[in-house]
Amino acid sequence: MTNNKQTVKKIWLPLIFATAISSGALMAESEVTPLSLPPPLPAPVAEVATPAGDERFTALLATLARDFPSYSTARVLVVDATAQTLILVENGQAVNEWVISTATSGLGSVKGSQQTPLGVHRVAQKLGDGAPLGAIFKARQNTGRIAQILTGADERSTADNVTTRILWLDGLEPGVNKGGEVDSYERYIYIHGTDEEGRLGNPASHGCIRMRNADVIDLFNRVNEDTLVVITRKREG
Repeated sequence: MTNNKQTVKKIWLPLIFATAISSGALMAESEVTPLSLPPPLPAPVAEVATPAGDERFTALLATLARDFPSYSTARVLVVDATAQTLILVENGQAVNEWVISTATSGLGSVKGSQQTPLGVHRVAQKLGDGAPLGAIFKARQNTGRIAQILTGADERSTADNVTTRILWLDGLEPGVNKGGEVDSYERYIYIHGTDEEGRLGNPASHGCIRMRNADVIDLFNRVNEDTLVVITRKREG
């Protein structure tokens, strides 16, 4: 008779093995019908498999925990400027990934360079909550106008519009992205929506990190102020 504990224990097994166990249980039950069965036993905690952390981010998260102990690493944003993606890492796992655009002029932190800064930042302010998709912001204020969203790769907007939501970044590394001529906050470096969605996946901004409008709403709703944001040349790991 099939051990009842085996039929209820929740462990991660290859599908073919799980199917074989299930088939064997049905065959055994068809041959011998027990008068009664004991109640299911709970699986021992030590035997319940849990997902391992994403090894790509293990070293990064350890470094953040060591160097920025006052900030949580339970939820971290990683901007991969090479792959042009933004990754949401929760409890060591990559749980979502969005296509983005960093700066056409490349990576750098100097004021006036129109480049995207590298290094560790935090979300200093979240702006635009409740604004309609495509709302155009000027100086972080909703203008009340709605942008025409361009989805063609060759389509260009008449302005460098900031749309839908804004996550204003503040650098945390003095001399790299904090203070003097390399201050990300003073440079108004945002994660924001864009009306040039067709250009996403390639560098296209003037320093900020652009996202699809629906995606930046999703991100906005998932993270809080003080969430750590790491802008890197390549994905960790």
